Amino acid sequence: MAPVPPGIRLLVSFDRDQWYRALTFILTFLLYTSFHLSRKPISIVKSELHRNCSSVSELSTITSSISHSQQVSLPTLHTDMDCSWKPFDKSNYKQLLGAMDYSFLCAYAVGMYLSGIIGERLPIRLYLTVGMLTSGLFTCLFGLGHVYNIHSLGFYVFVQVANGLVQTTGWPSVVTCIGNWFGKGRRGLIMGLWNSHTSVGNILGSLIAGYWVSSNWGLSFIVPGIIIAAMGVLCFFFLIEHPNDLKSMYAKNSSPGKSQLPTESWNGVSGHTEVYLQYKEKKTQSYDTELLLPRDRVCVPVQPVVVVKSESEPSAISFMGALRIPGVIEFSLCLLFAKLVSYTFLFWLPLYITKAAHLDAKEAGDLSTLFDVGGIVGGILAGVISDKLGKRATTCAVMLLLSAPTLYGFSMISEFGLGPTIGMLLVCGGLVNGPYALITTAVSADLGTHKSLKGNARALSTVTAIIDGTGSVGAALGPLLAGLLSPGGWDQVFYMLMTADFLALLLLLRLVSKELDSTKSHPISTVEFKEH
Repeated sequence: MAPVPPGIRLLVSFDRDQWYRALTFILTFLLYTSFHLSRKPISIVKSELHRNCSSVSELSTITSSISHSQQVSLPTLHTDMDCSWKPFDKSNYKQLLGAMDYSFLCAYAVGMYLSGIIGERLPIRLYLTVGMLTSGLFTCLFGLGHVYNIHSLGFYVFVQVANGLVQTTGWPSVVTCIGNWFGKGRRGLIMGLWNSHTSVGNILGSLIAGYWVSSNWGLSFIVPGIIIAAMGVLCFFFLIEHPNDLKSMYAKNSSPGKSQLPTESWNGVSGHTEVYLQYKEKKTQSYDTELLLPRDRVCVPVQPVVVVKSESEPSAISFMGALRIPGVIEFSLCLLFAKLVSYTFLFWLPLYITKAAHLDAKEAGDLSTLFDVGGIVGGILAGVISDKLGKRATTCAVMLLLSAPTLYGFSMISEFGLGPTIGMLLVCGGLVNGPYALITTAVSADLGTHKSLKGNARALSTVTAIIDGTGSVGAALGPLLAGLLSPGGWDQVFYMLMTADFLALLLLLRLVSKELDSTKSHPISTVEFKEH
């Protein structure tokens, strides 16, 4: 007989629960990758819109020195071809693009507070599916504005607001699913790996949008919109919210004849018919059963059982109840400033690179993906270190402390060539996204299953929504402030980002102090335990 291939031996070594856990990990990873993939195109397209308008004004200056007849025809031709896209061709284009970002992120922040509460009261699979399908619709609508030559600012703002609201269905849903399937053991590492979907989505979104940005930027939105809608269909067919859902399915599918013992009816006392279980000798009978029952056929009366639903069944937690969980307020406010920095890079980094490094829109979009590559490494490192030390707040604080001077270095060194810019993009991505990734995943899951909740797992979605919703306020403010400050120079934007990092660090100092104090007291408690 031929030996079993090693690959097959590896596959059969995993039990059913491990396969379903792997399926949930991969599926939720891909689902939220598509969310970030659909958010990225706006940052790639905005630099292309401005470049077209600038090129036309330069063309008009050049042609002013040519003969009068040429001057009449050429600018008109190029204005129709290159700079017909209004209203983003005005001198205040940065403020208009900042308002576009703000409309999406503000709607996202407001909707996030409601999303977690709604998500706990609806089937997560259906809730997430509807959110992804509608998000795909609105993402495609933005691209169709280019196809149908729509120049109304109100149209694009409406699409951004609507898309921001429906995208709030994503994060509380996927975090709840992954928290249900994975316990606290090595949660930082697992969620650090899993949270790389944020950076993977940004990278894919940049590459997809960059492919069409110069030729037909409408496709930069339509293709990601189709992708997220298709992932919504996969979510409907394959997402398993909780391991208990599988147990109930297998319980229904199990054969009744194999699980039930034969019964007979006998005339009982006062003529009442009673039901008796029949026990017969079987080879599989346990030793304890043999002690309790003789080997011959015996009938044992079945006692009536009344099943009463427990009144203490966990219910969805209230908003104020979630805020009272220790650490929720501090981490939420810390994430506000950490996400402010991260989303400013997300929405404005490609445009900054075009100005600082003098690259076109596609090259700047490709180069900006290095920030997300660093973010993947930073998120994983933050999870591993926090697991090893058991100190989530301290890990975040150290990375925030290092990221502020790194941001200043990036603002200086980016003017000295491509090589130093690449290096600083990787380092900044790791230090900026590390705390952001840790708080939105492992910290949210820890707080959502805090011991004060006494096992109520239904609080996870609400806690996640509160933390990420507060962070999304910062995500809305960052790009808006960048749009207002950048006309005065990019240095002002970087000073704003460094200030936000220090404020995030200050908000964690109480929790850091508490973690360090618990470390000092831990050896004492260990000795006392051993002496008893």
